[in-house]
Amino acid sequence: MVKKISEDLILAYALKNAVEHNGNAQTGSVLSSLFYEGLDRGEVKKILPEIKKQVDKVNKLGLEEQKKQFLKLEKKTSQREGRVGLSELPKAGKGVIMRFAPSPSGPLHIGHAMTACISFLYVQKYGGKFYIRIEDTNPENIYKPAYKMIAEESKWLFNNKAIVIIQSERMVLYYKYAEKLLKSGDAYVCTCDSEKFKEFVSEKKNCPCRALSAKENLERWKKMLLKTKGYEEGEAVLRFKSNMQDKNPAFRDFPLARINEANHALQGNKYRVWPLMNLAVSVDDLELKMTHIIRAKEHRDNAERQKMIFKALGKTKKIPWTAFLGRIHFKDLHLSTTQMRKDIEDGKYTGWDDKRLPTIASLKKQGYKPEAFWKFSEQVGLSEVDKTMSQEEYFNMLRQFNK
Repeated sequence: MVKKISEDLILAYALKNAVEHNGNAQTGSVLSSLFYEGLDRGEVKKILPEIKKQVDKVNKLGLEEQKKQFLKLEKKTSQREGRVGLSELPKAGKGVIMRFAPSPSGPLHIGHAMTACISFLYVQKYGGKFYIRIEDTNPENIYKPAYKMIAEESKWLFNNKAIVIIQSERMVLYYKYAEKLLKSGDAYVCTCDSEKFKEFVSEKKNCPCRALSAKENLERWKKMLLKTKGYEEGEAVLRFKSNMQDKNPAFRDFPLARINEANHALQGNKYRVWPLMNLAVSVDDLELKMTHIIRAKEHRDNAERQKMIFKALGKTKKIPWTAFLGRIHFKDLHLSTTQMRKDIEDGKYTGWDDKRLPTIASLKKQGYKPEAFWKFSEQVGLSEVDKTMSQEEYFNMLRQFNK
């Protein structure tokens, strides 16, 4: 049963947070705790003044008095909030292999750090490997300097223990798996008009291309790859053969690869057929032997699609254990690297390390240490609950962790 968010409950979590952090309670941390108690995001604005009031009240007390008062209210707090360090991962005793997968649309920022650091910490906890996988199979959304920046920032943020790989350097591997799926009858090349295919999806009807033999599909695949006398952009798509009657339209014969002749920042025009996320991610997770994945919860559907691909490849036992993280919504801070880049080009900021930007380059220059980001991620933990906070609350917490 969800507890009522009472004044005493807020005070209990403020005291708890203060005791756990050497006498200094933080509004953002108390707010995070209250989400576990059932606080609705729509009530945050209304309840925030009371949280700040109780935090201020608690922070005026000495540590011993905080401990004394917390003992009286401890039973009001949930046990799950009493964890010390990271929660346990299933089947992790022999070590883990985990990853973080940024796009090279810009350098790393605090949003990346919040997702990536918790995976890194688990690799530190259990031993294993941690990959930074730069996902650059969309030639049209690449900022070339980001490759170097991501690699350098990852080296700093993850204590020189991350292995950096680049997806566009693994294209032969993706093609190999595409052909496997075509040969097994689990994929097909669709030449239907995109609008017509949407009708098939809406009506739960099979596309005529679905009935082609593996041989015919392989011939179509070769034609997709041809630079001359092949299909044009938009004329053919590699699709996974799932179930056109699936209750979720997003799972109905979803695409795996497409033709895109845009010039690629690293590969130029070497390739014209590019794997889409679900194919490339499935192949990499399988080939790199991922054991555990922590990802943003908006990728829940993608995780299901990738499970389908693993099963089609006969690798059901290799499907990684997956956890999903809620988002932190900043009320007054935007994390779009595309917008940041535009603002830099327009002269609004001096560069990626401008102190007004929430980039890793900026915060590193300001004296923040990697450990501050690790501690923040550990504090948030494996929670699917979305959180809302201001940049002031976030940076207050980060400064505390930076001490």
